[in-house]
Amino acid sequence: MSARNASTRELFSFFGERFAEIDEYLLLLGKIEEAAQSGPPRIAVVNARITTQQQRILYSSVYLQLYNLVEAVVSRCIEAVTKAATLDGKWRVDDLNGNLQAEWVRAVARTHETLNPTNRLKFAMDMCNHLMAQLPLLEFEINIGGGGNWDDAAIEKISGRVGCRLSISAETMRLVKQALRDDMGPLKLVKDRRNGLAHGSLSFVECADGLDVEELKKMADAVKSYLRETIDCFARYIDLLEFLDPARKSKAVA
Repeated sequence: MSARNASTRELFSFFGERFAEIDEYLLLLGKIEEAAQSGPPRIAVVNARITTQQQRILYSSVYLQLYNLVEAVVSRCIEAVTKAATLDGKWRVDDLNGNLQAEWVRAVARTHETLNPTNRLKFAMDMCNHLMAQLPLLEFEINIGGGGNWDDAAIEKISGRVGCRLSISAETMRLVKQALRDDMGPLKLVKDRRNGLAHGSLSFVECADGLDVEELKKMADAVKSYLRETIDCFARYIDLLEFLDPARKSKAVA
């Protein structure tokens, strides 16, 4: 298999390992909740009681774990695209599809940054020299932004920026759009609760008020399905060379 395919395999491996950690944590919470049915659960060795507040704090941490994974998956998918485009110096800027060309210009010319006239000219010249010399693509970084704001709408938007069309199954979309709390689906709820905790507008105890492990599992399963299918779409986009201009792609696979 090519290095490109190996890079997409890394996405799946990373996702599997990281979600396994969340599954283990949910298993622990389930055991604590089960023990609580017979009275306050205790840590046997030191005979320490786990209070309701402590239990809620543990529950709230799931939002942080899930959000961190969402953000990490988005970052890794976009990084996989740029790695594929710069693999072995095989492709030039005009080989890329229009979306990815625009992202290359943004990265090299720093069009999204506030620059003084001298630096703006410098980066513009760097871009022009690269194009005129028809140099192969070098590694570049796509500024994905979105810190603290990743949900299904934001993921769809960043995917579109690089020309990767997300094809999420109807069942997964139903799970993601189905309101869990405050008229929000799982991904929007994870984003909202994470931001509330991160900015201090919501305490960990308040965040888990009325929450149980079953609801956490339902939320985690929906997020897992959506992220898995998102990775599937990016893997297909990379492995089928969809980051290339259609005319270049047909020559590359001929």
